Amino acid sequence: MFKPHSITLALAVSLLAGCQAVNTTSGGAVGVERKQYMFSMLSTEQVNQMYAQSYQETLSEASSKGVLEKSSAIDKRVDAIAKRLIAQVSVFRPDAVQWNWEVNVIDSPELNANCGPGGKIIFYTGLIEKLKLTDDEIAAVMGHEIAHALREHGREAMSKAYGVQMATQLGSAFGVGDGSLQLANMGVEYLMTLPNSRSNENEADLIGLELAARAGYNPNAAVTLWQKMGAQGGSAPPEFMSTHPSSDSRTAALKANIPKVMPLYEKARR
Repeated sequence: MFKPHSITLALAVSLLAGCQAVNTTSGGAVGVERKQYMFSMLSTEQVNQMYAQSYQETLSEASSKGVLEKSSAIDKRVDAIAKRLIAQVSVFRPDAVQWNWEVNVIDSPELNANCGPGGKIIFYTGLIEKLKLTDDEIAAVMGHEIAHALREHGREAMSKAYGVQMATQLGSAFGVGDGSLQLANMGVEYLMTLPNSRSNENEADLIGLELAARAGYNPNAAVTLWQKMGAQGGSAPPEFMSTHPSSDSRTAALKANIPKVMPLYEKARR
């Protein structure tokens, strides 16, 4: 008869066997090199397709409410910035050039923006209007969000969720107790998802910083952006900040990396 810890080890081995270590992007001037663990059963194409369906549903709902911006001044502004940033993605990920990129603006007071898997971008007018964002600051937001898509942080998070779910299902099938399942789940978390989401945010900050600089947008705007976001915190932080925490350490990291990308910005401006 197997002992619980032996079954736990077997679970961990079986889960890792279904994973592959990848680095979804090249490091760039900012040097993002972390290996990521993805379930081989969850492909990039599957995740992109799933998100594309959700994205279209969001657009359909916005259109039905008459809040999907089309050919407005703010829509044209966001689209122009997006084109310049998307033109730089091959530096980090050549295949992303072939993605079916989409850029849409929704008229809403939300302080939010997103670029989902496969290059599906949404900006909310509230973020731009309430914070009075400059083009450089819009580029800083968009570069950060595009970086999440390039690094496939969404697929990475789903791989973690799938791993925990499979550990639970396999553990139940083998009659493993809660204590051993907790250990298995912990193993999945440490073996598949380190560094944690804070590291993912740092990666998005750095890659976004470089994308914006290469596109000819002042990288210093990333600092003023987060200062503006931080000033909006109060007792109820904006939705954007709920998943993109601002902090002194984040600002310090951006400032430390600006010298790495400033030559790229200066070259793009010539």
